[in-house]
Amino acid sequence: MTYSVSGMFDLLKGLDPQLAEEPAASPSGRCRRPEGVQKGGLAKAVKRIAKRHEGKQIQLWLQDEARVGQKGRNAHVWFEKGARPVMRTDKRFKSVYIYGAIHPGTDDAFALILPRADTEMMRLDFDTFAQSLPADVRVVLVLDKAGWRVTERLKPPDNISLVHLPAYSPELNPVERLWLYLKERFLSHRIFNDQHAIVEACAKAWNDLKTETGRIALLTDYPYIRKVRT
Repeated sequence: MTYSVSGMFDLLKGLDPQLAEEPAASPSGRCRRPEGVQKGGLAKAVKRIAKRHEGKQIQLWLQDEARVGQKGRNAHVWFEKGARPVMRTDKRFKSVYIYGAIHPGTDDAFALILPRADTEMMRLDFDTFAQSLPADVRVVLVLDKAGWRVTERLKPPDNISLVHLPAYSPELNPVERLWLYLKERFLSHRIFNDQHAIVEACAKAWNDLKTETGRIALLTDYPYIRKVRT
């Protein structure tokens, strides 16, 4: 899906950052409702979900979000040998979050830019993503155990089943590589005048990424996921 900023500014208007309502989950896991993944368990989780939804096309997706803001980041750049480059930095604190989901090993991806990371925004992301799916598709959505994802107040849409990654294992989620590429390639060494400018920059970065045929597939084709990819 190609992201459009239409309507996003109205959503951002008047919404102040809030703390997540729930702490992060412990390594033993706190949420009993969604499936959980331990070593070698993703294939089993997908099979269990597929068995419960016979007749549906099962697709494996992974989800995460990334903060982008005025207090930005530096990145490696080509420069004259022996000289230190001088780069611009910003010390202000306006920010937004890119919520992203990918179908690993393909260029299929979904993104939504939202003002904060909490249960309300996670629910909006889920609902919007669910509406973009074909009627015959059931998505197994793999995501981490951030507090706003494991609360019992977050109910996934009818066409999405949640599977949680083990705690403290961001290296298992290929969406992390997507964020690194976006920030290194498009969103570093930037000065944003306001929140609207951040939204515009994130939308352009995502749309530019989508024009790079094969890039998302290359970044997200993890061997362990390839064994169970549907």
